[in-house]
Amino acid sequence: MLGQVGDKWIGRLQQHVAKDLRTNGWSQTEIAEVLGSTQSTISRQMQKPPIRLNASADEATIDGWGNELSQALSTLGPGCNVLRQRLIVEFQLNGNNTLRFDKTLTGLDLDAGQEQRALLRRLEWAAGRLDSRRIEQAIPAVGLNIASCNTGATSTDDVAAFPGRITMVGGVLRHHETPSFGASTHLANLLIGIHHIEPSKTSVLNIRPPTQNNEVDTAAVRKACEQLGYSFALAPKAKIEAGTTRFDVLLDEGDFGWEPTLYIVAHNPLELVDRTHQLTAILKQV
Repeated sequence: MLGQVGDKWIGRLQQHVAKDLRTNGWSQTEIAEVLGSTQSTISRQMQKPPIRLNASADEATIDGWGNELSQALSTLGPGCNVLRQRLIVEFQLNGNNTLRFDKTLTGLDLDAGQEQRALLRRLEWAAGRLDSRRIEQAIPAVGLNIASCNTGATSTDDVAAFPGRITMVGGVLRHHETPSFGASTHLANLLIGIHHIEPSKTSVLNIRPPTQNNEVDTAAVRKACEQLGYSFALAPKAKIEAGTTRFDVLLDEGDFGWEPTLYIVAHNPLELVDRTHQLTAILKQV
């Protein structure tokens, strides 16, 4: 019944709200958070012309709804969270028949007992999506890793990662063991600290930062983050600096006997892969 029509008006609504919020100073990441999307999706939507609907009256209705929604969100600010959604759908059919549904989406997970296994599957899938050709220059000599946790994690035992890391073998990224909880100490400690301050962030990945004249090119990382709308902060020896409240990219510039590392942070493992590809692509151009 909804089909392409429903997809189009939801898409147009998201486009309208995203563009309004961006005009009001919201970052693409903040818009993605409140709309339940990803930064890369929001970026694509904003670059495209408004989705056309079959009827101009429907376009006016959706745009008016979008104006109301974006104004309300702008008043509340980027920190607002959607706790519950109520959907009312009514279909008028021939024969004077009407179907009406008034439902509330609570966010209740009926498979809560499967959370850990689901997270491990997402990690496996995310590792398989990493494109070695796109990130080869950024892979540390000792390999990279992806660490992720479920919402509410409080200790490193709640964090899943790949034992032995992910390394390049014959031009292909390979992990030698399946992900498991408690497999990481370094990344897990960092992630727990991040998650405690910004609970929506649950995934982190480490890569090698760009260098210039054998020094970490901090300016290049900062510029790339500005282009992508990502927050940037320093994390000396993987320690979160006081006052840091948002986490997209963290840079450990290294020290004597301490390897410099670039940490990419995201809401989930799949978004983490997208962010990694985007950031490394821009760093190649800087």
